[in-house]
Amino acid sequence: MSVAGGNAAPRDRDKRVNLLILCGLALAVGVMTGCGAVALRKLIGLFHNLFYNGTLSFIYDANVTEGPSRFGDLVLLGPILGGLVVVFMVERFAPEAKGHGVPEVMDAIFYQRGNIRGKVALIKALASALSIGSGAAVGREGPIIQIGAALGSAFAQAIKLSTWQKITLLSAGAGAGIAATFNTPLGGVLFALEILLPEVSNRTFLPVVIATGAATTIGRILIGPNPAFAVAGIPLSLSQAIGFQETIAFVLLGLLCGVASWAFIRLLVVMEDGFPKLPGNIYTQNALGMAVIGLMMVILTHTFGHSYIDGVGYSVIQSILDQRTTAAELLTLLFVLKLLATTISLGCGASGGIFSPSLYMGATLGAAFAAAAAALLPGAGVSVPSAAIVGMAAVVGASTGGVMTAIVMVFEMTRDYAIIVPVIVAVAVAAGIRRLLIAETIYTVKLRHRGHRIPKERHINLYLVKQAKDVMERHFIVAQAGTTLKEALVTEDTSDLRAIIVARDDRIVGFVPPRSGLWLESRLNPHLQVERFVESPVVVCRDRDLLSMVFARLKRHRSGGAIIFQGDERPRVDDIVGIITKRAIADAVIDNYED
Repeated sequence: MSVAGGNAAPRDRDKRVNLLILCGLALAVGVMTGCGAVALRKLIGLFHNLFYNGTLSFIYDANVTEGPSRFGDLVLLGPILGGLVVVFMVERFAPEAKGHGVPEVMDAIFYQRGNIRGKVALIKALASALSIGSGAAVGREGPIIQIGAALGSAFAQAIKLSTWQKITLLSAGAGAGIAATFNTPLGGVLFALEILLPEVSNRTFLPVVIATGAATTIGRILIGPNPAFAVAGIPLSLSQAIGFQETIAFVLLGLLCGVASWAFIRLLVVMEDGFPKLPGNIYTQNALGMAVIGLMMVILTHTFGHSYIDGVGYSVIQSILDQRTTAAELLTLLFVLKLLATTISLGCGASGGIFSPSLYMGATLGAAFAAAAAALLPGAGVSVPSAAIVGMAAVVGASTGGVMTAIVMVFEMTRDYAIIVPVIVAVAVAAGIRRLLIAETIYTVKLRHRGHRIPKERHINLYLVKQAKDVMERHFIVAQAGTTLKEALVTEDTSDLRAIIVARDDRIVGFVPPRSGLWLESRLNPHLQVERFVESPVVVCRDRDLLSMVFARLKRHRSGGAIIFQGDERPRVDDIVGIITKRAIADAVIDNYED
């Protein structure tokens, strides 16, 4: 019999400021993030002009269609050269800057106590601008989300704020970034609430609103007040109810977008897992992937007079909305090539987001569907612009899991309310189909491969971002099977109730939660063996598991506590580092309560 020493895990004793001060800090984060979004756009323009046009200029309108590169077929080298520099920067200075950014932000919230290194903001900005500008098929929203989150986290760390306030400022910075990038303040708020924040309350909502409002204001002053895309009048009257054929058409489009979202997620996993397994090192793997992107650009330029799939792709979306690109065959080809180009870019090490590529794929898929629907459902009245808008929202909502975010953001980006009902229908259907095909979103699937699971449903308190090791009790008794109550409790008294872990040699047999009846029983029947009181089945959790997962297992097995172990193999007695009891859970909840 042995007693494991130590006290309960230390509580979060960092500084907490009142809500008014926290909102003031969020305002500062929003202003910084808004300036960062503008700076990122300028950097992208600089690198794009350098690699594509051979000029030194910050002026670049991503919505305007350009002709062939002045470098001709040598444009193939742009993605390769840019990619090699990006790989060096990311590997040398900030590995977190690799990929599309949002998974790293979510990981920081749920597994890193809201900590993101400050230099991630700088490296992410440079790496993403270089990736996008040189031709990688990625977006600019993921980088600015991570940049804003890094600014918020670094600011909070500098003044040593508590974990929940650090997470709040981090989320405020992320929401501010997406709001400033797309000129979508409501979408930025919803993104933070729906995708990032574990808690929705006044203490988290108000700082996010203030940060996104400030960032949007900065963006509108420095960039302009116009929406992300200009949309001509869509032939769908607000006063006109959607007919049966229209409803069928948009439901079918939702089904199609749900399958497309599943394909996007699965193919991204294949590429991210596959490229590191290729011969050579990270530089040769990146060069191979970027060479494929460059080759696509050259072939498309020779065939259609435009490279189409590189960068954020807003010019293609705008061309579809203006009904200048309406051929179903070309649109279908662009959807497939963008799907491949984006997953290859991210798989081989580019730095950039998936939101813009999702918009691109949704627009091309929706527009191609509209062309086909005109022949199959002539009475549906589904136009190319309307189907493109619906497709954009459906692919974004289904792939990211941000259903409300997608609906509101696409409305803010187009300012066309007439299409809102078809958007809601298609997004709901697409999200449902994607969830049937794969439970994870494009953000959470990457983290699940690390063993970091993000709760599917948000609960009501930030203590759920704590891990088991943060609240476990480290003081418990280990007793071998066959030990009597008198022997097991010889050093204990009724004022210090401790759980008992029963073992047979090195194998865990069971768990006896702390309760007064056991000590009373030891006085009345001291010769009873301790294993008579163990709970079955035994609930065991890793020390890095989130409390939400611990709660789920305790509820499923109706257990009074869980044994916490360290490592990934089947736990042995020596792997046990603590226990979680209902008392420890109550302490965690109470410690995070504020009136």
